[in-house]
Amino acid sequence: MPQPTEPVSDQNRGGRQKLRLLSFNIQAGTSTARYHHYVTHSWRQVLPHAKRTENLNAIAELVSPFDMVALQEVDSGSLRSGYINQSRYLANHAGMPFWCHQSNRKVGTVAYAGNGFLSRFEPDAVVEHRLPGVIPGRGTLLVRFGDGFNGLDIAIVHLALGKRARALQLQFLGRELDSSRHLVVLGDFNTQLDTPHVMELRDALALKAPTRGLATYPSWQPQRAIDHVLISETLQAGTAEVLDVALSDHCPVALEIILPKELHLKEALRPVISVESGRTP
Repeated sequence: MPQPTEPVSDQNRGGRQKLRLLSFNIQAGTSTARYHHYVTHSWRQVLPHAKRTENLNAIAELVSPFDMVALQEVDSGSLRSGYINQSRYLANHAGMPFWCHQSNRKVGTVAYAGNGFLSRFEPDAVVEHRLPGVIPGRGTLLVRFGDGFNGLDIAIVHLALGKRARALQLQFLGRELDSSRHLVVLGDFNTQLDTPHVMELRDALALKAPTRGLATYPSWQPQRAIDHVLISETLQAGTAEVLDVALSDHCPVALEIILPKELHLKEALRPVISVESGRTP
């Protein structure tokens, strides 16, 4: 499938801002090309290796044309990643001026998984939510642009594998996210959109599904549509596509959106860095 060649954060007719979004479960920077690699390459999930850096550089090149990038299974800085926060690494190498990161599941010093967000635009607030579940370690990273009803919320999610825990998490999101604002919910849902609890979330928040039916998993032969971008009825959807790349066990899903005329995002410019969020130098 075609890949983007340049950023599309430009003006559409009538002065409306056009953005290109990407959601990608990067499997901590490890590529997987066959099911048996989950066993034969399992050591890559606990130990650093040179190919991880090569893969991260390829991911940085892939995401660099986009305006906003939601990352899942991105390492916060552990043994397997060489103690590198991969959200920060990708922001620097992709030339993204703003990044933030949510650390969720730590396994000793070996692995530390989380969600990440890279952007060419500066948010007004970043909020972390811990998602319910029998096994802790899932979260939602909420990035907020603007104030009041004309603001835009971007919620990055990575939901549980288990049906019961996933249902609790979707119910939580239905209560916590603000349907009065323009809203994008994107990430690895680990389920398809026609399941009852996803439909309940969409109904509660008035979300449409422009990436519906786009298979993203497994990356070597995509058969399941489990990575999604849901958007408010107030946002106009453009081109939706899955990028055919072998950089993870998931393929990234991309969507172009057009914002309402009254909403215009400000570009992130200043090089300010903090431990978990900031702007790239």
